[in-house]
Amino acid sequence: MIAGMNARSVSMLLFLFILLGLICWSAVSPYDEQVWWTEMSTVFVLMGVFGVLYRRLQLSVFAYFFIFLWCWLQVVGAHYTFELVPFDAVREFFGFERNHYDRVAHFVVGLNAVGIAELLWRYRGAPSARTAAIYSIVIIMAVANFWELVEWIYAEIDGGSAGLAFLGSQGDVWDAQKDMLMDTLGAVVGATMFLCYAAHSMRHSE
Repeated sequence: MIAGMNARSVSMLLFLFILLGLICWSAVSPYDEQVWWTEMSTVFVLMGVFGVLYRRLQLSVFAYFFIFLWCWLQVVGAHYTFELVPFDAVREFFGFERNHYDRVAHFVVGLNAVGIAELLWRYRGAPSARTAAIYSIVIIMAVANFWELVEWIYAEIDGGSAGLAFLGSQGDVWDAQKDMLMDTLGAVVGATMFLCYAAHSMRHSE
């Protein structure tokens, strides 16, 4: 079966197996079931969307890797809550007082500018690769802003520990702004990687 599959399909199958394994692990005795379902809702929606559109969206393995990387981080964060993910080695190495696992996840969200720019470029949503890269940064920034609003509204409505865990501010009054900054920085890096990928593709198509 695998022998007859292309590299993209094999990679996607591997990414999916890793994700399903993490989901099974994450679902067993999570720190807070309400937080787990809330955090996992975005993963399940993405799985449904890309499952339906997989044959139509001919994205590169490179783009799909960042989509799955974010899903993997989200699944782990859902199990522990982002504030309590075991991240001590990183925190101690850099001398951080705060658990920055959520900041890493936000940066990875930004890296998905690769896939957004690729979609715009492939399906003529932008006149050039450079414009697609710029659009992808703007879209990531808009998504980041929207998500911070969702976190705030959810925390206000819940009014309890689950809401605070979902918000994940860890007492930082500038948490939302710093999260959006990490999304934006990731988007800039992702857009730059896309431009390198696009230039490489165009050279090989000549």
